[in-house]
Amino acid sequence: MADIKLSKIVKNYGDTKVIKGVDLDIKQGEFVVFVGPSGCGKSTLLRLVAGLEEITSGDLEIENRVVNHLDPSERGIAMVFQSYALYPHMTVEENMGFGMKMNGFPKDEIASRVDRAAKALQLDKLMERKPKDLSGGQRQRVAIGRAIVRDPKVFLFDEPLSNLDAELRVDMRLQISNLHRELDTTMIYVTHDQVEAMTLADKIVVLRDGQVEQVGSPLELYNYPANEFVAGFIGSPKMNMLPATVATIEGNDVTIILPDQQSFTLACEAARLSVGDKVTFGLRPEHHAAGTELPNHLKFTTTDIERLGNSTYLFGEVGGHHNYKIHVSGDMEAQRGDVMTFSFALENTHLFKDGLRIPSL
Repeated sequence: MADIKLSKIVKNYGDTKVIKGVDLDIKQGEFVVFVGPSGCGKSTLLRLVAGLEEITSGDLEIENRVVNHLDPSERGIAMVFQSYALYPHMTVEENMGFGMKMNGFPKDEIASRVDRAAKALQLDKLMERKPKDLSGGQRQRVAIGRAIVRDPKVFLFDEPLSNLDAELRVDMRLQISNLHRELDTTMIYVTHDQVEAMTLADKIVVLRDGQVEQVGSPLELYNYPANEFVAGFIGSPKMNMLPATVATIEGNDVTIILPDQQSFTLACEAARLSVGDKVTFGLRPEHHAAGTELPNHLKFTTTDIERLGNSTYLFGEVGGHHNYKIHVSGDMEAQRGDVMTFSFALENTHLFKDGLRIPSL
């Protein structure tokens, strides 16, 4: 296991700054996920940790040692890529042990490590097969096994599940999560899929345009997003955002008005607000209840419906704002064009000013 520290890490390609001064501490044994939209710099940042890209400025420390100028093989890391990159003419056993063989390890040690990794990944009955005889999930497990046998201090995963279908992705998420518990090794995982981030991570690093937007546990980011970007990125479907205006402030009770003149009073840090401020009111799709069960209500006009059996997604309009989303459990009776009332609890709402979240009280 290893601590990793990134201090003011910058990566430029010519005049283009891709990573813009990232500071990050990763504790030994943590499972950290870099997440963000395409082009945010998450894979580049991972490659800087791996030593596959040269750091323009800043320091990267592994186990309290600056490793900026060390080759990848000297950093104590192992990397699993999106593509399996297996040798087609070799068996599973040969693929997993090939790197150790090239580095001159004794045959008995290679066999021992390969056997241990195969059992951990449930590959022990597939050792004589070649990649063409394996499923996509099995091939990815072989690629992970090839990394395990190196006994690294840090595992790096670069979107390893992107080539798998939905069911295999779920299975492999469980495999990787179980593997982390068994090995108790520091892992850094890159994905654009926030569901993977939420289910795998001890700590999520949300990136945008080469900068860190927020770092925290999955539930911290879900419940207390630092800004509108994180609020919209973490959670599926994304949080609903409605424009609003601050109408009155009494102590820490702030009353806001939506464009259709609906008003709600929220308890928050009112010192950061003034009457007349333009703000954004946020409410997640899953935080609605049909009817007037809860004290605060929204009028919703249905435009589209997705039925999944165990839950229903409604898409529609609230107060002139289109693409509003509601997620309820079960198969809800609804038709396009229905005008419905949904209620919600104020503790599940969010208020943003200038893109930043106003803390609730």
